[in-house]
Amino acid sequence: MSNILIIKHGSLGDIAQASGVIQDISENFKNDKIYLLTTKPYLELFRKNPFIQDVILDKRLPRINLIYLYFLMRELKKYKFFKVFDLQNSSRTNFYKNILFPKVGKEIWSSSLTTMPSDKDKEEFNKISVLERFDHQLKETGLTTSNTLKPDFTWASSNINEIKSFYKLEKYILLFPFCSPHLTIKKWPYFNKLIELILEKYGEDYKIVTAPGPSEINDAKDINAIALLDNGRSLDISQLTSLIKESSFVVANDTGPAHIASHVGANGITLFGKHTTAYKVSIERENFKAIQVSDLHNLSAEKVFERLSNSLI
Repeated sequence: MSNILIIKHGSLGDIAQASGVIQDISENFKNDKIYLLTTKPYLELFRKNPFIQDVILDKRLPRINLIYLYFLMRELKKYKFFKVFDLQNSSRTNFYKNILFPKVGKEIWSSSLTTMPSDKDKEEFNKISVLERFDHQLKETGLTTSNTLKPDFTWASSNINEIKSFYKLEKYILLFPFCSPHLTIKKWPYFNKLIELILEKYGEDYKIVTAPGPSEINDAKDINAIALLDNGRSLDISQLTSLIKESSFVVANDTGPAHIASHVGANGITLFGKHTTAYKVSIERENFKAIQVSDLHNLSAEKVFERLSNSLI
């Protein structure tokens, strides 16, 4: 039995997307032990993943912190990893490669750089969708892929019956009107107008809810929907995953919860401005679609409501 390392630091949407890649790696190395290197926010989550045997914490302290770097590299070296799959594909993880395996190629360290097509440069390769890049990375490393292009994040779910009972949730429409403060270009401004349209047509048929993160609880007061919390705290990732999976419909900005919705089979839509494309981030699925516009301020609530109501028929 050999040890295999997967590196995936974050973010939340990227974690959901990587579920299929991780499953394929595991299924290609059934007789080996799969470890995953990740950051603190996802440590406990990945411990639930059925395709990973153990999880290693990377605090991601600054690279100039030589003491931390020394002990992290010493920790990783003790496992004598036979293969490394770098799914983060960042300058930081490439830095780790240069320390751990400075001269090896894709046969030992599989990353977007070591498996880059010879006829493409990095800028051109990055125009391909995220999941297609992962699929190429695994195939170039000699693996068979069955799940990479269709991630299944349902493994992250947990039981939320108590929360649903507390809020008397049966049929509900779940909204994610938030985004990171530095990424306001992703924020669609008409969620309250959309709520008015939903109430006009459906009345009490559906509850309208949000699930704010820790930094979004105050912002949720500006949205005319029920803000779901667990004893005053934001839902954890597993609770959030279940809430999304069991919803009647999801409307979300291009954020982590939208990617969860995509990869648990939820019915819904995500709203894209000019910051990127739905194709590039591999978010559309059979039940989960995107509306792409050049300026989110020009996307009317009526247009979004039309898509929502057609899906609820």
